[in-house]
Amino acid sequence: MIAIRIPYVIVAVISLATLVTLILMGRNLTCPCGWVDLWGSVNTSEGSQQVFDWYWPSHLLHGFIFYAILWAVARRVEIGWRLVIATLVECAWEIVENTNAVIERYREVTISLDYYGDSVLNSASDIAAMLFGFWLARRLPVWASLAIVVGFELLTLWIIRDNLTLNVIMLLYPVEAIADWQAGG
Repeated sequence: MIAIRIPYVIVAVISLATLVTLILMGRNLTCPCGWVDLWGSVNTSEGSQQVFDWYWPSHLLHGFIFYAILWAVARRVEIGWRLVIATLVECAWEIVENTNAVIERYREVTISLDYYGDSVLNSASDIAAMLFGFWLARRLPVWASLAIVVGFELLTLWIIRDNLTLNVIMLLYPVEAIADWQAGG
């Protein structure tokens, strides 16, 4: 019985260690604006400082994607250990995403001109979103998981002209036509 819980304890330790690392990196605990809101405004320096922002769905989708990949390549590994792997990847991204190099890259090649990194609170929410997405992917039929992924990609594309797909494209290989469209052109 105790052995079954070990992966979940490790997930909690990895998550907590990530938040401590972000604090040691100098990330703000909460919004320097002086208040905590549930939702940060898009295209403002406050956007990624609140509990949730418009990139929260991307982190939820990370959970679906990590679950699918690990199901495909590590199906025989117990689900708790697959969750440990997914958490390691998500937490590594949270740390890398909040380095000066990646923050500057976002500001140079994406529409995130006012991006100054996430608050620790926002990063905690992002990690929780991935965990929730992983849990949903395990419980839902494949068609429902796909519908959620496509639905959130279309929703954020429509509302903020950005989503996980465009974010990855623009971060790795910026396309001027996409940047122009995102800017409202």
